[in-house]
Amino acid sequence: MPSSMNLVSTRVPRHSLYSLSDSSDSDPDNEEEQDSPRRLTPLEKLTLDMCHDEKTIKELNVGRRVGFYKVCGEIGCGNFSKVKLAFHALTKDKVAVKVVDKMRLDLSTQRMLSREISIMESLHHPNILWLYEVLEAPSRLYLVLEYAGGGDLHARISSEGKLSDLESKLVFAQIMSAVKYMHDSNIIHRDLKAENILFTSYSCVKVADFGFSTKISSRSQMLDTFCGSPPYAAPELFKDEAYMGPPVDVWAMGVLLFFMVTGSMPFRADTVPKLRRCVLQGVYVIPTWVSAPCQRLIRGILKPEPTERCALDQMLGCEWLLPVETLRSNPHFYQLNPVQLLKVRSGWAEQEEVHAALQKLGVTKEHILNNQGKNSRSPITGIYRIVLHRIQRNKGAECLPSITGVVRDPKRDSLRAYRNLRHTSKLCVLS
Repeated sequence: MPSSMNLVSTRVPRHSLYSLSDSSDSDPDNEEEQDSPRRLTPLEKLTLDMCHDEKTIKELNVGRRVGFYKVCGEIGCGNFSKVKLAFHALTKDKVAVKVVDKMRLDLSTQRMLSREISIMESLHHPNILWLYEVLEAPSRLYLVLEYAGGGDLHARISSEGKLSDLESKLVFAQIMSAVKYMHDSNIIHRDLKAENILFTSYSCVKVADFGFSTKISSRSQMLDTFCGSPPYAAPELFKDEAYMGPPVDVWAMGVLLFFMVTGSMPFRADTVPKLRRCVLQGVYVIPTWVSAPCQRLIRGILKPEPTERCALDQMLGCEWLLPVETLRSNPHFYQLNPVQLLKVRSGWAEQEEVHAALQKLGVTKEHILNNQGKNSRSPITGIYRIVLHRIQRNKGAECLPSITGVVRDPKRDSLRAYRNLRHTSKLCVLS
C-alpha cells in the first residue's frame, strides 16, 4: 500500500478516548476492568487487516482495494481517468472512484485537477455531487465521489426520448438551483452538458465533473480559455475573445433545456467549424409542441449577446417555472470538516446522529483532532462525509422540488404523469 495513503493509527488510546466527548479521570475501582482485553472497534480491525491480513494486502496490491474502499468494477472512462464503482469497507455505502493516471498529465492538466479538487471541497449543495475523499499514490490519484446510480441525462433522453414538460421543469429547476449556488460562490462550471447531469436512484439531479470549473474574483472578471463541449458553447467562446463566466453557464443551460424538451440539440453540424457558424448565426427552430412559456424561456436564454441573456434570478420567476418550488438550501461549509463535531453548534440537527454513528464505527476524538488541516485527504474525513451525507439524505435534504400548482395542458402532459411525479416528490420528502 502506498505510503501516501496514510492509515489511521492503530495505537490504542487510554481510558475513554474512544468517545468523541471529553474524557474524565479514571476510577481506580475500574482498573481491573480497564486492563482486561476488549473487542476491537470496526475501524481498528480494518486498519489492522490492511497491515497484516494477507487477503486484504493482496487486494490492495492488485487494485481491488483503494484505502478503505473495495473496488467492484468500471462504470466509465475519460481521456486520463477511469471511474469505478466501489463501497466503503466500514460504512458499506456505494461510492464512485475516479482514478486519474498522474503519469499522463502535463503541468496544465495537473493544475486543472488541483483546482477541481479545491472547488469541490468548497461546495455543499443538494444538487452537486459530493467529494468524500482524495487518496494519492505515486502514479495515481483517486477521487472518491458520491455514487449517482440513476445514469446521466444524455443517456436517458437518448434511450427514452424527450422529457415531458413537467419532468423538464423538475430537472431544470434542480440544475438552476445548483448553478445559482455556484455563481453566488463565484464558481463557474464551464462544462454544463447532459453527460454531466446525473440522477440518483431516487431521481434527484446532481451536477458533476468540475474539471473545467474556475473560481472568479467578481462576476465581471473576464476569462479567456475555451472550455467545455462545442455543442453547448456560447457564441463568445467561438469568437476567441475574453468572456464573462456566468453567461457562458447560462447559455449551456439553455441548450440543456432545449435538449430536454425536444430530444435534439438546437445547433447541429457535422464538424466544429460548421457548428461554429450555426451558433454564431444564432438560428434554431423550437418545435410547436413545446409550451409557449418554455419557448419564451429558451429564447430568453439563447441570446447571442451575453448581457441580454436571462439572469438566473429572472429564470426563477419566469412563467414556465412558476409552479415549481426550488430547493431553498442553507449550506454549512463547516459541516464538511469533522472537527466541527467537537464544537457545540445550535441548529445543526444531524450533529448528534453523526456523532453516534462515528462512535459506533470506532472514530474517536483523537482521530478527529489528528485529522485537522487534511480536508479530503484523510480516511477520517471520508468516513465522516459519507455518514453525514447519508443522514442528511435520509432526512429529506435531497428531495425533488415540490409542485405548488399546475395549469395542465392535455397536449403536453397527461394527468397520470403529473400524479406519478407528485407522488415521487412526496416519497422523497418522507424518506
